[in-house]
Amino acid sequence: MRTTLDIDAQLMEEAVRLSGERTKAAAVEAALREYVRLRRKKLLLELPGQVRLEENWEELREAELGE
Repeated sequence: MRTTLDIDAQLMEEAVRLSGERTKAAAVEAALREYVRLRRKKLLLELPGQVRLEENWEELREAELGE
Protein backbone atom coordinates (compact mmCIF):
# COMPACT_ATOMS: atom_id res chain seq x y z
CA MET A 1 0.00 0.00 0.00
CA ARG A 2 1.36 3.37 -0.93
CA THR A 3 0.91 6.34 1.43
CA THR A 4 2.50 9.77 1.42
CA LEU A 5 3.69 11.04 4.80
CA ASP A 6 5.35 14.27 5.91
CA ILE A 7 7.81 13.16 8.60
CA ASP A 8 10.54 15.21 10.25
CA ALA A 9 13.86 14.32 8.57
CA GLN A 10 15.78 13.93 11.83
CA LEU A 11 13.08 11.71 13.29
CA MET A 12 13.10 9.52 10.20
CA GLU A 13 16.90 9.24 10.23
CA GLU A 14 16.83 8.22 13.88
CA ALA A 15 14.04 5.70 13.26
CA VAL A 16 16.02 4.12 10.41
CA ARG A 17 19.18 4.02 12.53
CA LEU A 18 17.47 2.57 15.62
CA SER A 19 15.44 0.03 13.71
CA GLY A 20 18.45 -1.31 11.83
CA GLU A 21 16.38 -1.33 8.65
CA ARG A 22 17.95 -0.36 5.33
CA THR A 23 15.11 1.74 3.95
CA LYS A 24 12.75 4.39 5.24
CA ALA A 25 9.76 2.28 4.20
CA ALA A 26 11.06 -0.72 6.13
CA ALA A 27 11.72 1.47 9.19
CA VAL A 28 8.18 2.88 9.07
CA GLU A 29 6.71 -0.60 8.72
CA ALA A 30 8.82 -1.88 11.63
CA ALA A 31 7.68 1.07 13.76
CA LEU A 32 4.03 0.42 12.92
CA ARG A 33 4.37 -3.28 13.72
CA GLU A 34 5.95 -2.42 17.08
CA TYR A 35 3.22 0.13 17.81
CA VAL A 36 0.47 -2.39 17.06
CA ARG A 37 2.21 -5.02 19.22
CA LEU A 38 2.52 -2.62 22.16
CA ARG A 39 -1.10 -1.41 21.84
CA ARG A 40 -2.39 -4.99 21.79
CA LYS A 41 -0.29 -5.78 24.85
CA LYS A 42 -1.62 -2.68 26.65
CA LEU A 43 -5.21 -3.62 25.83
CA LEU A 44 -4.65 -7.15 27.15
CA LEU A 45 -3.13 -5.81 30.36
CA GLU A 46 -6.21 -3.62 30.87
CA LEU A 47 -8.52 -6.67 30.75
CA PRO A 48 -8.06 -8.03 34.29
CA GLY A 49 -11.20 -7.28 36.25
CA GLN A 50 -13.25 -6.70 33.11
CA VAL A 51 -13.83 -10.33 32.18
CA ARG A 52 -16.33 -12.19 34.34
CA LEU A 53 -15.25 -15.77 34.96
CA GLU A 54 -17.47 -18.48 36.33
CA GLU A 55 -16.27 -20.23 39.45
CA ASN A 56 -16.65 -23.74 38.03
CA TRP A 57 -13.02 -24.74 37.73
CA GLU A 58 -13.51 -27.71 40.07
CA GLU A 59 -16.28 -29.14 37.86
CA LEU A 60 -14.14 -28.62 34.79
CA ARG A 61 -11.17 -30.36 36.42
CA GLU A 62 -13.30 -33.36 37.43
CA ALA A 63 -14.76 -33.60 33.91
CA GLU A 64 -11.28 -33.45 32.41
CA LEU A 65 -9.91 -36.12 34.75
CA GLY A 66 -12.93 -38.34 34.11
CA GLU A 67 -12.16 -38.56 30.37
